[in-house]
Amino acid sequence: MFYRPENGHGLPHNPFNAIVAPRPIAWVSTRGTDGHDNLAPYSFFNGVAYDPPQVMFSTTGSKPDRLRGKDTLSNIEQTGAFCINIVEEEGIGPMNASSAGFPAGTDEFAAADVTKAACKEIACSRVALAPAALECRLTQVVKAKGENNFVVFGEVVGVYIRDDCLVDGKFDPARFGLVGRLGYRDYVVVRDYVELQRPDD
Repeated sequence: MFYRPENGHGLPHNPFNAIVAPRPIAWVSTRGTDGHDNLAPYSFFNGVAYDPPQVMFSTTGSKPDRLRGKDTLSNIEQTGAFCINIVEEEGIGPMNASSAGFPAGTDEFAAADVTKAACKEIACSRVALAPAALECRLTQVVKAKGENNFVVFGEVVGVYIRDDCLVDGKFDPARFGLVGRLGYRDYVVVRDYVELQRPDD
């Protein structure tokens, strides 16, 4: 089949986000100027540069109690900081629970029963048991086409890695079951992978 998105796809569910998959999940923690912690997952997420290390994620929705975007975007624009927590298999349930549309000011750590720990480089909490967490300072927010689409870029200024996730000096996603988004309501857990040598290695 072929379709033009502007004309619709005619399928029961939008295939676009299932085609661009698997996608890593940024379980983003922030803190507002009111001191409330926020935690929410975003699957339009990736690294964008090595030196200095930088990441991006996009938020594509809105809330009636925010001027634009969601609580995450509002907090980041207020404070200039956020933390990306990596999701493991054991965290699928709490991650999903934290995606609910809570009112502004709700602490999703508490609502989803997630233990928090303090970040070192930014004034924010992180998921204490996450396999890894990236403490970030905002570099820019880009308004994407569409009413509620915003892309957040940040520089990674601190990296936390859980010790048991390192195997022979490498961060091993199969060790803890890294979770990715496939689209629809489907997720994938990394249990194995293939290592390739580049032609010029």
